[in-house]
Amino acid sequence: MSWSVLAAATEPEPIPVSLDEAAEKATNAASWVEENWSTWLNTGLRILLIVIVALMLRWAVRRALTKLIERMNRSAQAVEGTALGGLLVNAERRRQRSEAIGSVLRSVASFLILGTAGLMVLGAFAIDLAPLLASAGVAGVAIGFGARNLVTDFLSGVFMILEDQYGVGDSVDAGVASGEVVEVGLRVTKLRGVDGEIWYVRNGEIKRIGNLSQGWATAAVDVTVRPTEDLDRVQSVIAAAGEAMAKDEPWNERLWGPVEVLGLTEVLLDSMTVRVSAKTMPGKKLGVERELRWRIKRGLDEAGIRIVGGLPPQAAEDAPADPTAGMAAPSVFSNAASPQSAAATPLPRSDLSKP
Repeated sequence: MSWSVLAAATEPEPIPVSLDEAAEKATNAASWVEENWSTWLNTGLRILLIVIVALMLRWAVRRALTKLIERMNRSAQAVEGTALGGLLVNAERRRQRSEAIGSVLRSVASFLILGTAGLMVLGAFAIDLAPLLASAGVAGVAIGFGARNLVTDFLSGVFMILEDQYGVGDSVDAGVASGEVVEVGLRVTKLRGVDGEIWYVRNGEIKRIGNLSQGWATAAVDVTVRPTEDLDRVQSVIAAAGEAMAKDEPWNERLWGPVEVLGLTEVLLDSMTVRVSAKTMPGKKLGVERELRWRIKRGLDEAGIRIVGGLPPQAAEDAPADPTAGMAAPSVFSNAASPQSAAATPLPRSDLSKP
């Protein structure tokens, strides 16, 4: 006997259902549907209303953020061709940073609106949200304590981008490190130092920031000369060197103003210091200072004006030499009556034979 035949023999015979029983089951199902259809309709309409309101609110918030970003871009483009716009960062970089912060804000708004709508939909299904909210609260507190530095870095990065404090290619001084900005992130900013090293600076650790690539820079040079020099002559030589520098390439583009002699900053018995200043292109301060020192030194040498630290005056070479400079100091051993000479004199041989 095969397995199929044996299995067919052991199956129970189906119990026949009468017509009255089928009618009773159909009546019960119809009554159950009639009792609950209003609840289903109410729940469905409630869920549909929640979804529609959430989508409309999300669209309105995203549109408002987009309008705000467009207004910021228009204000940046309005000053792009003016003198003020030339001293600030360009409009294209402001547009890119505005789009970045707008994208972040739109994502956060969508997450909050859709997340709230999802919780309301679960509540419409009569699901108890108390355990879920309690667990989320505990998890939020734990994450807040454990990742507070991460939250601080993220918020600092958002405000840094929103305020356009610096961008890629800017030379900045962040306190903990300084150099050229290589990459800007919401959590970490990368800087390349003077020696080529890469600094990873957390945005939350930056307490103050100095941007050396916005606006203009000031090149300051101190010229220290002897107090006997004629100040008017010194000023004319420095002014001539500055005017000649402003006419040569590429300094005529890097100098954004005339070289000014501000005056004396220090007067001592053996020296006096003259401060020279010039407004320069951002990031070109050190090069302008080196070239300005070079030209001022050459101009002073041609005019016969000595700076402090040069050769001594000619009159000092004609002074008579000191005749005692090559003589040795007197010694106590030159006096035979001194105790040191007596102690150093050898004893006579007669004294050595005595016991």
